[in-house]
Amino acid sequence: MGLVNLSELPALEIAPGIIGRIVTADTFTVAHVSIKMGSLLPEHAHYHEQVVNVTEGELELTVEGTTHILKPGKVMVLPPNVPHSGKALTDVRVVDVFHPVREDFRGASFGGYDDK
Repeated sequence: MGLVNLSELPALEIAPGIIGRIVTADTFTVAHVSIKMGSLLPEHAHYHEQVVNVTEGELELTVEGTTHILKPGKVMVLPPNVPHSGKALTDVRVVDVFHPVREDFRGASFGGYDDK
């Protein structure tokens, strides 16, 4: 893919108030995500390993029933198939890294997580 200008990538609505711009490499996916305060990421799991890097704001992340507050400098490493959910305590920016590639995040194929 070479040099990427994030502002030129399509915005992918992951859930209401949660917008990602997705960079896909050969073996991993990087999601640059903006989350509006109060937005919820419903509980879900996926077969991808995930590293959650909060670069701005505070994110409440619940992993297997345990709640953590992530802010810049705190990183969560999620093994595959672990249930997790989130809530933005402030406006938040996150850089998520997934391995292997999130095929469901390619193009317009991802319909978003259910907000139930």
